[in-house]
Amino acid sequence: MNPYKSVTAFAPATVANVSCGFDIMGFAIKGIGDKVTISLQSDIPDSPVILSGNYGHLIPSERIKNTAGVAVNAFLKARGNSQLNVRIELEKNMPLGSGMGSSASSSAAAVFALNHLLGCPLSVSELIPFAMEGERIACGAAHADNVAPALLGGFVLIRSYSPLDIISVSCPDELFCTLVHPHIELQTIDARRILKNDISMEDVVKQSANAASFMVALLQNDYNLLGRSMHDLLAEPKRTQLIPGFENAKHNALNAGAIGCGISGSGPSLFALCRSELTANIVAKEIKKSFLDAGLESDTFISSLNAPGACIVNTK
Repeated sequence: MNPYKSVTAFAPATVANVSCGFDIMGFAIKGIGDKVTISLQSDIPDSPVILSGNYGHLIPSERIKNTAGVAVNAFLKARGNSQLNVRIELEKNMPLGSGMGSSASSSAAAVFALNHLLGCPLSVSELIPFAMEGERIACGAAHADNVAPALLGGFVLIRSYSPLDIISVSCPDELFCTLVHPHIELQTIDARRILKNDISMEDVVKQSANAASFMVALLQNDYNLLGRSMHDLLAEPKRTQLIPGFENAKHNALNAGAIGCGISGSGPSLFALCRSELTANIVAKEIKKSFLDAGLESDTFISSLNAPGACIVNTK
């Protein structure tokens, strides 16, 4: 017997790629995310997703086209519960095409709520593949660098996709992220399309070295090494052309004290790592001003790199 009739879960925004970790690194951001309510219902199979929130009117309600709906269907099918009728309500407060893990937030909250509704038959880590299916419908690639931190919280490293092997990494408490979202939309599928398919061996070696040294720097609290490692040779050189004011914003962030700065996910949001919350706020003002100089308003968020992941906010 199911312990609840309805469960509401929240899943946070995330920063993915983290400059040197394309598709293999990500971390949760405190303070913004989506809520999903899953309820038992007996009479309406595959009912449309009920949408609300600031951005609910911009996404499809049809389950097979909605990231939360796809994730729920994948979970139910894998568990042999395809005949179970559930109602999905998505409070969409994450902007679309933001580079802050918007689709991942919906997918993660959906499977987290559903798992709780069914009495938690799976661990949180076991929910990740189902949330990844939501990512597949959103951008054409079932990547985990957003959904994993959205579910688990904190900083994660994806060692392998086949088989899926995800490692949670504890970060220094004094390390903070500045996340700035300029008011333009950049679809992940478009941002992935412009990337080169032919990557030189030299760039592969450099990127691998940066990713390895980044992880060492995190574990050793070596902020100088952390900054030296935050260079992206794969995605950033192509994607900067899609983000007005990027070069100026990055330059000003580093001058204001950021350890490193880069594109969050596929953009257009920028993230910067800072050694204190005070510095993170100073950097946020500089990036915001840089975007304003480029004619763009923006929103700023400050978060620890150890922010919590998905959680239950209501049950009935």
